[in-house]
Amino acid sequence: MLIFCAVVFVALLGVLIFLNRARAQKPNDALPPSNSMTTPSSTNQTSTKPAPEELKKKLTPEQYHVTQQCGTEPPFRNEYWDNHRDGIYVDVVSGEPLFSSLDKFDSGSGWPSFTKPIEKTKVAEKSDRSVGMERTEVRGSKSDSHLGHVFDDGPADKGGQRYCINSAALRFVPVEKLKEEGYGQYLPLFENKK
Repeated sequence: MLIFCAVVFVALLGVLIFLNRARAQKPNDALPPSNSMTTPSSTNQTSTKPAPEELKKKLTPEQYHVTQQCGTEPPFRNEYWDNHRDGIYVDVVSGEPLFSSLDKFDSGSGWPSFTKPIEKTKVAEKSDRSVGMERTEVRGSKSDSHLGHVFDDGPADKGGQRYCINSAALRFVPVEKLKEEGYGQYLPLFENKK
């Protein structure tokens, strides 16, 4: 009888763990698609987020996990943490320009870190209490995609902020391709650097 109870207990525990994991893997699928941000940006831009099915075709599994399920990629094992080329970083979902290499710095965290966005209106910030601590999440204003978090431990001489961003949420456009890819208005930033 004791063995039977133990087997039933283990089986029930297994079912509970399975259901909990299944629910955790699909947090956004339960929500209806939204045409606007949960936290609007200061310009009140509406989201241009494609349907989940479209995004799954467009993005890699890691990009989808990070941007749509608020995932985090591994530190030091991502595409841009040590990228030192001149250019801009755009939202992998919407193509919206987000950050410039001119504001990128080595934070030692293993993720791309920036002192500020290209324009404050390009990102939205919202409170995040998901891991038992209070943080500020950074999302794309246009795409409503999860990008990363902002912390107040950045370089003091640059405002003290550290935008810690997942490479999987970004696409890098090198300075020599800015005009070709429709981001020519950002060329003057790099001409002043010369």
